[in-house]
Amino acid sequence: MKTPSKTAALLILLLILSSAAWAKDDQGALTPQLLDKFQSLCQARGDQKVMINAVTNNNIKDLALNREKFVTHDKFMSLKLKTSKVINQKSSGRCWMFAGVNVLSPHFMVKLKTDNFEISEPYLAFWDKMEKANFFMEEVIRLRDKPFDDRELEVVIKSPFGDGGWWQYFADLIDKYGLMPISAMPESKQSSATGRVNSLATTLLRSAAADIRAMHRESRDVEQLRQRKEETLADIYRLMIYSYGQPPDSFYFRYESNDTTFKPQPRWYTPKEFYSEVAGDDMREYVALINNPARDMDQLFKLEYSRNMADKPDMTVLNLPSAKLKEYALASLVDSQAVWFACDVGKENYSDSGVMAIDIYDYNATFQMDFKMSKADRITYKHISPNHAMTLVGVDTTDSGASSKWLVENSWGTKRGDSGLWYMYDNWFDEYVLMVIIDKSLLSDEDVRKFEQKPVVIPQWEPFFLALRSLN
Repeated sequence: MKTPSKTAALLILLLILSSAAWAKDDQGALTPQLLDKFQSLCQARGDQKVMINAVTNNNIKDLALNREKFVTHDKFMSLKLKTSKVINQKSSGRCWMFAGVNVLSPHFMVKLKTDNFEISEPYLAFWDKMEKANFFMEEVIRLRDKPFDDRELEVVIKSPFGDGGWWQYFADLIDKYGLMPISAMPESKQSSATGRVNSLATTLLRSAAADIRAMHRESRDVEQLRQRKEETLADIYRLMIYSYGQPPDSFYFRYESNDTTFKPQPRWYTPKEFYSEVAGDDMREYVALINNPARDMDQLFKLEYSRNMADKPDMTVLNLPSAKLKEYALASLVDSQAVWFACDVGKENYSDSGVMAIDIYDYNATFQMDFKMSKADRITYKHISPNHAMTLVGVDTTDSGASSKWLVENSWGTKRGDSGLWYMYDNWFDEYVLMVIIDKSLLSDEDVRKFEQKPVVIPQWEPFFLALRSLN
């Protein structure tokens, strides 16, 4: 028998080694054997054909709708606040602003003795856009030395002119610019469908950002960088006027009262006068409470870059158990105050009838699979986030006085939900409500003191907190 040559022996050794390496790489692969195992398990259930026919030919939500849960739903509320007509944000991401309007409108209606009043969202949105554009440019100047792959700069560049925001944006805007009724500055085609204007403005802003960074590399001073900023802001201002209309410096306000013994006196107002005289005395000091079980409870957090104005502070939020959020929301409604809140609106929401309830869709029973996750895990693994803001305007309570379900006023018009209203059950609140805005005077002394602690600073790219400033 001939002895293999050295070359042949080397080839054999290489084949053996590559085979071993391939076998090692095969660990964890989706192999034919594993797929056969899955198919056998599926066939063993005996319902494969039925489920294929059902799922491929129907809407999965319709299949999973829990009729037992649905038929027990009722619309009764122990307490319901007086509200204005349901409003519609249309094709814009201004839910946070509309929810703010829904919080303030009852104050205006009481003060003005009228059954219907709406604040001008386009007026506030105009100035929100200008402030965001200015803040973006200031951040670009501040971060001019950062490399382009810097995480902080990346967040800034990502959304220079978005619609999103939260309660503090709304509060800061009315404090600086005042308010006016919708009649003084109504919606335009572009304020109701913001996509194209946002895209055009974003192009202007990112182009200016590129110029500013190039100017900095050429050793231009900050004064020259700000001159480039001002040129861009002038263009943004002109674009906004073309798209939203010119915000009036003053307006003539007249309305009908529901009190026959009271005759309203029409007059001219500036936006700041209107805010001060009609709402200023009723404005409370509101604080933000969150429920994030993935973070330390009773801890105050501060989120970097969580504002829409260059001259305002970043937001702080206090993390409390869900039971506390419900306690304070109930106290607010009893005190005739509507409650601004943020949630993950897309989960377990039967929008045809406006029902938000755990297991309103029973996917576990439908598919015989376990779809459960803890709230902490859902937040940590980015399965839920605060993506929509609405307003609590009513509550149903048990004999003991505890909440059982909540009446929610949305900003999607009257064609969705129950003519624009939703019924949120208590267990849904626990799982998907992530923030409430509460009058600080309603908090316990113990919880008020928690706002005095030094906050834990959260970087702006942290997903949960980042979502809070981009509600749409």
